[in-house]
Amino acid sequence: HHTVEDTAILLGRAITAALGDRSGISRYGDALVPLDEALVQAVVDVSGRPYIVHSGEPAGFEFHLIGGHFTGSLVRHVFEAMALNADLTVHVTVLAGRDPHHIAEAEFKALARAVRMAISVDPRVSGVPSTKGTLQL
Repeated sequence: HHTVEDTAILLGRAITAALGDRSGISRYGDALVPLDEALVQAVVDVSGRPYIVHSGEPAGFEFHLIGGHFTGSLVRHVFEAMALNADLTVHVTVLAGRDPHHIAEAEFKALARAVRMAISVDPRVSGVPSTKGTLQL
């Protein structure tokens, strides 16, 4: 549990450090990812206000072992730790799925794609993409 969570904390901090003042980024990203019967949507706002909404996992998902030692409950811990330490607003919604492995994999892939879109440099954006002039607290 702690190793997984600590890794996500460091990932979030690395994102924050890499983005600097967040000038020129797209800010928003979204992805819809299928994996066999699983379908997951992730939406990210590089807002400077950390928040997470995580929903749709089937009942009992948190108790399933995925890959031997990774339990379903760790998925949310990873998303929370990363969002809080990267100052991201994150919505991850499981729209369909039965196999815990497929659901978890689709969740991570959707979030990764949404983050990549949100932090990508947009040549149409000059400065920080915020009416407040900052995306940091």
